[in-house]
Amino acid sequence: MINGVSIERLIDRWEVSPNISESDMKLYVGFESTWSLRAWICAHLADIEFETIILSLSEKDYKSHLIAVTKTGLVPALESDDILVTDSLAIAEYLNEISKGSLYPNALSERSIARSLICELHSGFFNIRKNYPFSSGLVKAVESNSEINHELRRVEIIFSKAQTDFMFTKPTVVDAFYSILAFRLNAYGITFSGKAGKYQSSLLDWPLLKRAIEENISWGRKA
Repeated sequence: MINGVSIERLIDRWEVSPNISESDMKLYVGFESTWSLRAWICAHLADIEFETIILSLSEKDYKSHLIAVTKTGLVPALESDDILVTDSLAIAEYLNEISKGSLYPNALSERSIARSLICELHSGFFNIRKNYPFSSGLVKAVESNSEINHELRRVEIIFSKAQTDFMFTKPTVVDAFYSILAFRLNAYGITFSGKAGKYQSSLLDWPLLKRAIEENISWGRKA
């Protein structure tokens, strides 16, 4: 049993059910998991009701528990009736579909840009991830190098493209994904100037990000 949920009931859940009940959704997350936080923000941004189930990432046998629940051995995972969606990007797309496109801009060209940006974050910025580990608490100073600076310059370019306080005219999946990066960099004293700095500051002031960070801290107490 994990948080009162039978492991057996969670196995073999890839088939799509024709009857999706939003109130029965369960989002499996882990403390200090940036991808869990992104999925959590997306679910709230899509105004979807769900239950958060915290999986411990520190227990000795945690990996076997994760595999039983998420199949991939990773968090997050979203359970919706007979569907199990794994990976934050797939979860975001699923939430977007069932919320009638609420997570993306209305214009096709902007949706294409949004998908390109979140895929770039999802599959890149390895040096930032490696050298600036995410933490909701205090962090140690990190010495930068050419590889890190190259990625930081790319982040700055992306941030400078923001149309408003958000990347587009309304909060989208892009802001959900990049707000965690903005928080991560700020924790290490990395802030941008100009338009990029304005966007970073807007994300840091975003109430939904602040709620997500507070939620993450509570996950640590419960895990």
